[in-house]
Amino acid sequence: MWQTLALGALLFPALFAACLRSLARLAPGWSRKDRIVLSGRLVSSTQAMMATLSGIVVICSCKDVVHDRHWLAQEYVWIVVSYMTYDLYIMYLCYWHKSEEKGEAPRKHSLASMTGFLRRERLMVTHHIFILVILTPVAVHLRGELGDFFVGCIYTAELSTPFVSLGKILMQLNLQDSLLHKVNGILILATFFLCRILLFPFMYWAYARQMGLPIYKVPFRIPFHCNVANALLIAPQLYWFALICRKAFRLYSSSPSPDRNR
Repeated sequence: MWQTLALGALLFPALFAACLRSLARLAPGWSRKDRIVLSGRLVSSTQAMMATLSGIVVICSCKDVVHDRHWLAQEYVWIVVSYMTYDLYIMYLCYWHKSEEKGEAPRKHSLASMTGFLRRERLMVTHHIFILVILTPVAVHLRGELGDFFVGCIYTAELSTPFVSLGKILMQLNLQDSLLHKVNGILILATFFLCRILLFPFMYWAYARQMGLPIYKVPFRIPFHCNVANALLIAPQLYWFALICRKAFRLYSSSPSPDRNR
């Protein structure tokens, strides 16, 4: 536990610092804000790929979705803890530098600055704190030795993150009208829907198949707190998916038609 937590606490800040230093050499004309934002997205994508691969390994190793164990299900929780803690600070850093560029930033690390950040990013901050305060104890202690398969499923929810980050990076590079951005938009929709929306019915279906139950009986057979946790997890995903669909509609509806190009 402590070794894994320490590894994550060192890994993500080190990756961020390395990206920041590399961008200073590769793009010296960029502002510090742009370098910080891009570095944060690159580290976020790295963690997402690590989580997805860990989840796939756990899922493929657990034939019995209730009782089978895999060490990654437990150990990667501490990587998630270290990443979420790191990411809260990087989110604040990005917020402050964006505000500073607009001339709206109060003194760094002041109460006014922190309050503005919490107000602006309240949903993402709540999401991170929920994972740290609620899901971590559940994943490590309260579930006992059951459900590594489902922990692996939750890890794979990160599959959409690299595509979301790539979309933001392309916009940062003023490539929002490129074909790559449009193709990436489709991949965001597909991976987000599969791994953050359909993931939850899939977990209920996997349990139903294991237990020989119809899927509609599963919510009444599993502990109540599991249903509550799933509901709290899927609620922000549905909200974010609606936002993604709205942005995708604007992106594709604004594409020039053949008649306009004549």
